[in-house]
Amino acid sequence: MKILVTGAAGFIGSHLAERLKDNGHDVLGIDCFTPYYAKSLKELNARDVEEKGIKILNLNLAKDDLSEAIKNVEIVYHLAAQPGISARTPFETYLENNIIATYKLLESLQNSPSLKLFVNVATSSIYGAHAMDNEETAPKPTSQYGVTKLAAEQMVLSYGRDKEFPACSFRLFSVYGERERPEKLYPKLIDAILNDKEFPLFEESEKHLRSYSYIKDIIDGFMAVLDNVEKCKGEIFNIGCDTAITTGEGIKIVEDAIGKKAKIIVKPKRPGDQLETHANIEKARKILGYNPKTKPEEGLKREVEWFKEKIWKKIELYPPQ
Repeated sequence: MKILVTGAAGFIGSHLAERLKDNGHDVLGIDCFTPYYAKSLKELNARDVEEKGIKILNLNLAKDDLSEAIKNVEIVYHLAAQPGISARTPFETYLENNIIATYKLLESLQNSPSLKLFVNVATSSIYGAHAMDNEETAPKPTSQYGVTKLAAEQMVLSYGRDKEFPACSFRLFSVYGERERPEKLYPKLIDAILNDKEFPLFEESEKHLRSYSYIKDIIDGFMAVLDNVEKCKGEIFNIGCDTAITTGEGIKIVEDAIGKKAKIIVKPKRPGDQLETHANIEKARKILGYNPKTKPEEGLKREVEWFKEKIWKKIELYPPQ
């Protein structure tokens, strides 16, 4: 099948594009290489993806002509977005990259004769501070990120309800692993320990419960769509690991993997943060046959090894402000 992956130079998108190509699909990527984090990391991801024979177009979904990119596409995985819960990110950036970009992509695709399914990629942040229930639970986002991702998701599904547009949405839970974005917990922690730096931890966040979900398990969920296209239309799926650990437990796993303690300094609480996530994936198990298996000890060890090989002393992830 011809498959389009937006955000193909990012963490999850790069892994997905590679898996799709390895499975024999014709894959095209889109990314606009925003400066939200070190561009060198996205360029590293892009090189790995392009070495697989996958072309990545440098396009801004909110502004550029997408007509050539979407030609004859059968499946779209829409991962491009403004991620993260950050007080430094203006609302206008979330608006453009999460809502307007999604709208422009939908408009370009709505009359496509080849499209079989549009897979929107959303987030557990849609649920708000406590993300533990099934997909029927009322959304209560507590951040601009969560609000705009919910709006984008509902816009995608509204095209299905109103225009018979073939679409579904995945709500992802705390994805980690190789190529993880550098502002996330584990890359920052690994970097701090390896470089003997202080590690900032938000107050009481060590008690937060998280369904930390390993990247390869997440990609298994994306791949399952291809065998269940008709069953997916109009549906929302929680995709993540259905076991959870505290952030403090995750930190200890990384410390043990490296063999060194983190120098933790406590910072004020982060507004809009989730207090607990515990993925309810019964629907994905039933419809998609989704079954994540990777334990945090295994997945985090792989992330540490990747960081040492690809990033440490090679790429400046956190340039001086």
